[in-house]
Amino acid sequence: MRRGQHSEDRPRTLPELRWPRIPEYSELARTWSEDALNQMLTAVWRGYDTFCIEILDRIDIDEVNEERERAVTSELELCIRRHLSGNEPYTIQHGPYEYATRQPAPAQSPQYDIAFVFHQNHRLMWPLEAKFLHSEGAVAEYVQDIQEQFLTGRYAPYANSGAMLGYLLRGSPAIAFSRIEQALCCQLMPHPAFGTRQHRTSDHYRNLARADFMSGPFCCHHLIMEMRRNTQTSNTPRTSSQKRRRAKT
Repeated sequence: MRRGQHSEDRPRTLPELRWPRIPEYSELARTWSEDALNQMLTAVWRGYDTFCIEILDRIDIDEVNEERERAVTSELELCIRRHLSGNEPYTIQHGPYEYATRQPAPAQSPQYDIAFVFHQNHRLMWPLEAKFLHSEGAVAEYVQDIQEQFLTGRYAPYANSGAMLGYLLRGSPAIAFSRIEQALCCQLMPHPAFGTRQHRTSDHYRNLARADFMSGPFCCHHLIMEMRRNTQTSNTPRTSSQKRRRAKT
């Protein structure tokens, strides 16, 4: 069976019919190059800046008591989208499904919170999974998603990295990173391209059952996004129009 093909006895989804071939490992590695990932992650952080200025600074997040995680992620995706030029080889989507790792019906396919989706093959996605951290030590569900979704290959089967977004309600990002590090039993390292951000990475290894999935080294990006008013973002300056909008409110 060629890479990315399916046995005849397995029903096929629309993306599998339209894009039947998954690139070889070397092609996938080039797709998820360091430059490409840095470009995507820059858009994510700039989208977070916009989210802070235009939404988070204008509400009390503690008063949001229904659909909070889903609503924040949906709004964040729209803010990230505004920082894409339209010339990238990918787009961004809130809530896409990962059909490659689906179980037989009636089970539902895994669904990403956010993913970058490549135009040339919509089966190639780079996922970001979001979790609210109600305090700096409340990292159990966050770590569980890494261990049960990313490291098993249920998420990111065709990528050698992915991202976790930690929406921190209270406490210190540094302590949250320390708790995540302890729970994962591995070191979290600062990302050299995002030195002013609450951004770390951890290195793992996956041995996945299917030959067309990306076994081998896997890098998990950890982005802690504080959910406080007047959150200090990076050294990205606010534009004059943003300053004027804040002055009017």
